[in-house]
Amino acid sequence: ADPQRGLFILLILCLFIGGGLSLFAWRAPVLKAGGIFAPVSREGSLVLNNLFLAVAAAAVFTGTLYPLGYEAMTGAKISVGAPFFNPVFTVLIVPVLLLVPVGPLLSWKRADALGALQRLWAAAAVSILVIVAVFMFHARGPWGAPLGIGLGAWMIAGSLTELAERTRLGRVPFATFWARLKGLPGASYGMLLAHIGIGVTVIGITATTAWKEEVITVLKPGETLAIGGTTVTFKGETPREGENFSATTGRFEVRVDGRHITTLISEKRVFRPSRQPTTEVGIYSFWTGDLYVVMGDSVRSGGRTVRAYFNPLAPLIWLGAIIMFIGGAVSLFDRRYRVGAPKRAARLAAQPAE
Repeated sequence: ADPQRGLFILLILCLFIGGGLSLFAWRAPVLKAGGIFAPVSREGSLVLNNLFLAVAAAAVFTGTLYPLGYEAMTGAKISVGAPFFNPVFTVLIVPVLLLVPVGPLLSWKRADALGALQRLWAAAAVSILVIVAVFMFHARGPWGAPLGIGLGAWMIAGSLTELAERTRLGRVPFATFWARLKGLPGASYGMLLAHIGIGVTVIGITATTAWKEEVITVLKPGETLAIGGTTVTFKGETPREGENFSATTGRFEVRVDGRHITTLISEKRVFRPSRQPTTEVGIYSFWTGDLYVVMGDSVRSGGRTVRAYFNPLAPLIWLGAIIMFIGGAVSLFDRRYRVGAPKRAARLAAQPAE
């Protein structure tokens, strides 16, 4: 509906898609076919990972453009939303997430899948304990929510298990462990951080989707509503004039256990030239989740319709993305991926003179 916004999105697509294809075309002459590898190997896990991700991307692409194509061919309008995307994307992504901790423990060319799974027993135990704990202490919500939290814990614990295996933590003296830890390439640390970031993001997405809260009510000044462990009090409204709009500003005090946390501002704006109304949302983020307060229309009783939303653990989604970004940045400093970087000279052991 907005041509300028559509052009901006088109430029982003051209940058990422065109940039990726350009890099592939540039490096195509030097790409060589790899050797033969068994299906159960690290190469096989990478191929399987890319297959699932490609199918997931194709599903999202199809679901996004199908309504446009259907409307162009038939003239009828349809919508493709969460009932399609959620189950399809879940079925395709969950197997990938389950295999993420397994892949790094597989050797190149040919691997022992059973041996890799046996080394992940501690990660599996942690995941099961997390699932049971969530079932016991947070039974509200869909049955799949504890499984999603356990899946995130599985990825985090599995990634740390891979680090412990590479450094032989607990099986060698501390000096040897420390030397092996410092000797790991940057790509290993980058992969570790990226996988942990995915696990953190999965936990945040699961909690936000399963346990989000919504309250819609009518409040008069001084009245309160409770949501997400907070108490929101409507403190009143005042008119305000902007450069090209008139606004009614509502103030909402947020308290936790009786302690003042912040005051949120939500506005109803009406722009003068077009009389187009808009709503500004009051947002507050803290470690347990994100709180949104929206002031609606006035009612005859003298109050205001107020909508409040609480998304638990939503900050974990952003935290996971930041961890993944840091992991990608760390991997770029790996000497193996730096063109023209000199290799470290191997240390030569002293030999006694004959």
